Amino acid sequence: MNIMNPKVDAFLSKAKKWQEEFKKLRMIILECGLTEELKWGVPCYTYQKSNVVLIHGFKEYCAILFVKGVLLKDTKGILIRQTENTQAGRQIRFTSAREIIEMEPVLKAYIHEAIEVEKAGLKVDFKKTTEYTIPEEFQTKLDENPALKTAFDALTPGRQRAYILYFSAPKQSKTRESRVEKCMQQILNGKGLND
Repeated sequence: MNIMNPKVDAFLSKAKKWQEEFKKLRMIILECGLTEELKWGVPCYTYQKSNVVLIHGFKEYCAILFVKGVLLKDTKGILIRQTENTQAGRQIRFTSAREIIEMEPVLKAYIHEAIEVEKAGLKVDFKKTTEYTIPEEFQTKLDENPALKTAFDALTPGRQRAYILYFSAPKQSKTRESRVEKCMQQILNGKGLND
């Protein structure tokens, strides 16, 4: 079994919900030989510094997230895509420690497969930013304002995607337009949506 990270101990001691489930998931993952870290405020498990799996909790469930879950075979059909825009990660969700205990052999098999994905150096084929449709309201602003287009083009692909998805989400044009207006200065400042 690998070493427990004191930062994860602190995370677990403060967890208001899912504490028992987190502890069980932690033990299962550590038995698979991964290195325990705390990243993005949650327990993250790595193989040779590559993120393999993390544990996180939500109101209705807690989950183990496979960072490259899309590359797993999912022989049991239990992997869940967290949101429609999630490309690589896949979750297995739980609502009780009993579920985790019952699934332990399956979880270990999936974790070992995820480690093999890392060992093989497999990469997720991400959808390119250029493959996303830019909403008309944003495209109009880009066409009208060369400085905005230059600033947007200078952003990382992930930041560009975040803006495109954020601007595309509302059903009403008025709301999309309002979002674009509110974010223009942030884009001009070279900042991402969540910076």
